[in-house]
Amino acid sequence: MTMNLLEDSKLIQHEIHDEMKNSYIDYSMSVIVGRALPDVRDGLKPVHRRILYGMSELGVTPDKPHKKSARIVGEVMGKYHPHGDSSIYDAMVRMAQDFSIRYPLVDGHGNFGSVDGDGAGEFPIRNGDAHAALDNLRECHLDF
Repeated sequence: MTMNLLEDSKLIQHEIHDEMKNSYIDYSMSVIVGRALPDVRDGLKPVHRRILYGMSELGVTPDKPHKKSARIVGEVMGKYHPHGDSSIYDAMVRMAQDFSIRYPLVDGHGNFGSVDGDGAGEFPIRNGDAHAALDNLRECHLDF
């Protein structure tokens, strides 16, 4: 029985160096396309879309008081983006900086850095609140 399985299967021999090289290139390209490049349909990366969705689920709207960024980061990391708090916070900071993007998607309250390269403050004491992008996010049918 074992011999029949081996005879029926197709074994393809590859050099380990070439296989690792090709597999790594395929994987890295899928990561770049899937995470690092903004989607042409809405201009957002998955982390930005997840932040906006998480803010929407928390009820963060322009007509309500700001919420602490730690609360938003925790919500997003716990439910939608399990890749660490710094990547989520950095993406949220960029969405609040008017010098980083043309139309800020988050209303930052506190130290969100400067155009001179000064970094943003630590997230546990910062606040944020989303704009009309939350309404548009519900209408989009993009995976996040």
